Amino acid sequence: MTKDPLTRDTDEPAVAFHDVTKTFGAVRAADGLDLTVRRGETVALLGRNGAGKSTAVSLLLGLDEPDSGRVRLFGGTPARAVAAGRVGAMLQEGRTTPRVTVGEVVSFVARTYPSPMPVAEALALAGLTEFAGRRVGRLSGGQAQRVRFAIALVGNPELVVLDEPTAALDVEARQEFWEAMRGYARRGNTVLFSTHYLEEADAYADRIVVLDAGRIVADGTGEELKRAAGGSLVSFDLAGSPTEWLGTLPGVTSVEIRGDRARLRTEDSDATVRALAARDAIRSLEVTHASLNDAFLTLSHRNRERLEPAR
Repeated sequence: MTKDPLTRDTDEPAVAFHDVTKTFGAVRAADGLDLTVRRGETVALLGRNGAGKSTAVSLLLGLDEPDSGRVRLFGGTPARAVAAGRVGAMLQEGRTTPRVTVGEVVSFVARTYPSPMPVAEALALAGLTEFAGRRVGRLSGGQAQRVRFAIALVGNPELVVLDEPTAALDVEARQEFWEAMRGYARRGNTVLFSTHYLEEADAYADRIVVLDAGRIVADGTGEELKRAAGGSLVSFDLAGSPTEWLGTLPGVTSVEIRGDRARLRTEDSDATVRALAARDAIRSLEVTHASLNDAFLTLSHRNRERLEPAR
């Protein structure tokens, strides 16, 4: 497990993007991207389709080059870090040969690295020890995804990059995968993953980075992003009453009407509820904290509003 100490004794972050831009025709997939991931962090990338997540991953792994700016892994180029076995990756399109066994494919990949992890250790970390002799083509979707995880780990990397790692998996398989990932992260390693599942980012990431139109629109813990979205949600039944006055209530920053029920985002839920009570408008009242989904939608919407005049 021990690597050359000269490669580890540095204060350089695991990942550093410096004012990175990347365009594909008229699409600006990375727009002045600045991002630092410290060693030992587990960071989630969130964003709508086309927000720039996959582009960021490709640039990070050296699969693509930025038009301008710099990408550095452990202070050097992505190609250097990958060649040294310091980076493992699990991409969406990754496939394995169905006729070989789990142990054979992981062993083959291990031999391509300068200082690989013992195969048995990689299989154990990925929860695959009992499947080592099974052919890859006979695995379930969740088991096959764990094989790809073992392949990403067997080079003994300090950083592992996961692009939508649990897409198309059922709930049980997703839980099993994240338990395996936690085992890797607990060793002090760095994890960067992109996902569409907001609950995964909230549950497993130390920090969440929200991308929109190739830019970072939010960066913080799940709780920090929820607070940034605007506090609490106050919802109640309208019972046919008018809605024009709701936006004037104290603390209210936005109003959403769903059928006969109003949802008010508010920075001061106590003041909002008192004002509703004064108008005798409390019917089936519910007060909740903003969810990460609320935060994600709000922050992305704010960014689109900011960009709109330039279009």
